[in-house]
Amino acid sequence: MYTLLRPHVLHRFMSLRHMSMAEPQSLLAKRGVRDPSAPGFLTFEDSRAFKVKSFWEIIRALGVFRLCSFPVLVNNCGKLMTFTKMVLGERAFSMILRPSVYAQFVAGETEIEIAESMQKMSSLGLRPMLAVPIEEDLGESTGERRYEDNLVAMLECIHMSHNKGWSENPMMQLKITALLSPELCVKLTSLLRSDRYDLNLLVKAMEGEEITFSGLSESENTHFLCGLRRLNKIGEASANKVRVLVDAEYTYINPALSLITMAMMKKFNQQSAWIWNTYQCYLKESRNLLYDAVETSVDQVFCLGIKLVRGAYMDKERILAEKEKRADPIHESWENTNESYNGCLDIMLNLIREKPENYKIIVATHNEESVRRAVTRMMELGIDKDSSSVCFGQLLGMCDHVSLTLAQHGFSVYKSVPYGTVDNTLPYLVRRAQENRTVLQGIRKERDLLRQELHRRIREKITGAKTDAQK
Repeated sequence: MYTLLRPHVLHRFMSLRHMSMAEPQSLLAKRGVRDPSAPGFLTFEDSRAFKVKSFWEIIRALGVFRLCSFPVLVNNCGKLMTFTKMVLGERAFSMILRPSVYAQFVAGETEIEIAESMQKMSSLGLRPMLAVPIEEDLGESTGERRYEDNLVAMLECIHMSHNKGWSENPMMQLKITALLSPELCVKLTSLLRSDRYDLNLLVKAMEGEEITFSGLSESENTHFLCGLRRLNKIGEASANKVRVLVDAEYTYINPALSLITMAMMKKFNQQSAWIWNTYQCYLKESRNLLYDAVETSVDQVFCLGIKLVRGAYMDKERILAEKEKRADPIHESWENTNESYNGCLDIMLNLIREKPENYKIIVATHNEESVRRAVTRMMELGIDKDSSSVCFGQLLGMCDHVSLTLAQHGFSVYKSVPYGTVDNTLPYLVRRAQENRTVLQGIRKERDLLRQELHRRIREKITGAKTDAQK
C-alpha cells in the first residue's frame, strides 16, 4: 500500500474504523427499516420502469443484450468488429453499428445528437455524466501533441456539461492517462514505494513553477510538468461548475493516479468537492486506501469526493500478478468484494452524516443489493435523498431498471455517457465490454423485464385496452 501520510493523523480516525461496522439492528427496527441487505422496497421487479422507452429502444436493447450474453462474442468483440469492418467497408460497418450497439451505449456524435439524448435522459429524471472516450495503456502513447488534443476535447466536455443545462450538479469522467503517459505513471508508482511526493510541490508545478521531481529523468520530468499543467487547466475550467470524477485504472499505475488526483483536490476542493477519486472495492487494500484518502483530506484540509465501484480489471490484474509472481491483489471471492464495498460505503455514509459539506459519494454499481443497502443506510442515518452528498451511477444503456426506479423514487441518478464518432468510441466500447463482461452476461433480469414490457405493449395493441397494471 502506498500512502501519502501515516501515523501522526491516524489517531483521529480510530473511531471511523469502527464506524464501518453495522449499526445495531434495534436502531433499524426503531426507524421502521428492515435489514440493509434485504429491505422490502426498491425490488426492481416492475417492468413499468421501461414504460418511458420507445418500442424500438426495447427491441434494440433485447437484441444487444442477447448478443452480449454469449461470452465468445464479448471476449472477441474487438477482433470480430475489425474483421467485419474490413469485409464490409467503413460505411456499411457504421450503418450496422450505429443503430444497434452504438445507439445502445453512446449518446451520439454531433452536438445536436448528444443534446437530444441528454434531453430525453433529463425527461426521465436521469442525469448525464459525460465521458470522453479517450484513454491510453502501456505502449499506446503517441506524444505531447496527442495529449494536447485530448485536453481540448476534455475542456469541450466541461463546457457542454456546464453550459447546456442538462442537469443540476453536472459531472464528467476523466482518465488521467488521456493527459499523461501510462509509462510515466508506472515510473511514479515505482518511486512511491520508497519516496513521498509533497502535494504542495505538485500544486506548484500545476501552477507553472519549474519543479524537479526526484527519481525522474529530464524528459520524464518535463512530460510530468506538462501533464500537471494540462490537469490544472481541467481543474480551473471545472471549478464551481462541473464535478470531475477521475477514474481508477490498473494497480500498476493507480498510486500515481491517486497522488495526482489528491494534488488536484488540494488545490480545487477547498470549499466543495469538485475533483473526485475512484476506489475499486475488488482490491484487498481498498478499505485502507479509502482510510488513507480520508486522512489525507483532513491533514491537507480539503473536501473529499468518492466514486465507489467494484472494479473492472479483475482478469488482467490476476494474470499480471501470476506472471510477476506476486500476491493476487483481488479479493478471493465475490462475497469478500461485497463486504469490502459495503464497508467502504458505510465509512463514507457515516462521514457524510457528520459533515455533509466535506464529503460526497457516488454509489456507482449495477448491483441491486448494494443500491438497496445504500438507500437503507441513508434512511437510517437521516441523509436526505435530495442531498447532493449521495448519488447513484450506472452505465448508459445498462441497468436501466435500477436507474429508472431510483429516479422515480426521487434519488439522484447519473448515467455514464460516452460520446463521439463510431471510430473514436469503438475502442472504448470494446474495452468496456470486456471489462464488464460478467455484468453483460448477467443481465438476465433486465432482459426479462424488457420482454415483459414488450409483451404488455403487444397485448395492449391487440386488445386495444390497457392491462390492469396500467389502470
